This record gives sequence, structure tokens and C-alpha cells, in this order.
Amino acid sequence: MMFFPSFLDGLARTVSMKKGKNNSSTEDDIGREVAETLAKDAKKNDLMLSSSATFKSNKSNNFASICSKRGQKGINQDCTIVWEEFGCQEDMIFCGIFDGHGPWGHIIAKRVKQSVPPSLLCNWQKALALTSLGQELNTEPNRSTRNHQFDIWKQSCLKTYADIDEELKHHPGIDSFHSGTTALTIIKQGEHLVIANVGDSRAVLATISDDGILIPFQLTIDFKPNIPG
Repeated sequence: MMFFPSFLDGLARTVSMKKGKNNSSTEDDIGREVAETLAKDAKKNDLMLSSSATFKSNKSNNFASICSKRGQKGINQDCTIVWEEFGCQEDMIFCGIFDGHGPWGHIIAKRVKQSVPPSLLCNWQKALALTSLGQELNTEPNRSTRNHQFDIWKQSCLKTYADIDEELKHHPGIDSFHSGTTALTIIKQGEHLVIANVGDSRAVLATISDDGILIPFQLTIDFKPNIPG
């Protein structure tokens, strides 16, 4: 189990104090602001990639590449992001792909790309805090630690997607009824992958056979309207 470094507690207190003495901000607001601050720092330290490019940061041995090409239908509505050391955890990487559709698709995809990482980070930290206090997270005591950690991520992803869906639905300047976006996110935590998928964007893992041939392994199901399930 991992928790944010101790300096984040100080960062959260600083954000809270800046709000003044009326304490009008909720804990969710403070947590979200802390996560957004981390995102800004990741960009500054070359740990975040969100446009077509390739990089290998000085602080990491990981190699990341993003590529997006405009199709024949009009404006490119693809948005992508890679965030190394996600949440200041050296063994964590966040990847996201958001493919918009409809007249407002490019705007919604961009907004979701900006909102998902800090919101997920905030919800994950809250879930960890609840677990540390011994509260229930829909897990059974006899389940393995790995499954328990997966359940924490599952709850965090579900809440993140639901919250952002509500934000879009009530946004006065965005028509999210006739437009939207897919949302495919992957968190690599150590040797484990946590994948959350809405829509028909696809995650593929490249594997190498015994004779050295590169073999693709599809990790997600394309959610199409004609699938009964």
C-alpha cells in the first residue's frame, strides 16, 4: 500500500490556508487543488506528455511516445496524456486516451483529459485514507492485498468517471448530450496494470514470443452499441 509523501500534507495545509479563515472550501476542493498542483509540477519537470511527441525524462528510465494523426472527417478530436511518477510515486505511470465525437467532441475530450488525472489522484488518495482508518471499501478481509489494491483503484476510477460525467452534464457552455468522448486510462503501479475503459478506444500490450516475434495482446473490449452486454 502506498501513500502520498509527507510533504503533500504540508501542501494541502498551504492550499487550505490560502482559502482564508472562512473555511468555505471542502476537503474535496483542497484535495483536487493539491492534485492539480502536482500536475503542474509534473509538466514543469518533464514528467508529463500530452501532445504528439517522444520523450525520455532525465529523472526516469521509462520511454514514452505519443502520436495522433488527423483523419478525413474534420478536426482531430484525439487527446492523450502520459504522466510519469503519477502522484509523486516513482513506480507509477498514468496513461490516458480520449477520442471525442460529435460537434463538441474535441472540447470534451480535452476537458476530460485535463480533469481525469487530478480527479483520479484525489479519489485514490481519499480511498487510501479511508482504508487506513479501517473503513470498508467493499472488500472482504480474507482477500489478497493485490485484489484489495485493485478494489481501491476500481472505486476511485468509478467515482472519477461519474463525477466528470456530472460536471459535463451540468456545464452551461458544453453540449455533452450530442457530443462526448471515449475514456481509456491505464495506471501502471509497479508490475501491475489497472485499466478503466469507456467507449471503443483500445489498449494493446506488446509481448515478445520465445522466438523474438512481437505479438500484440488486446487488453480491453471495444464497447460498441451493437454489443448486447
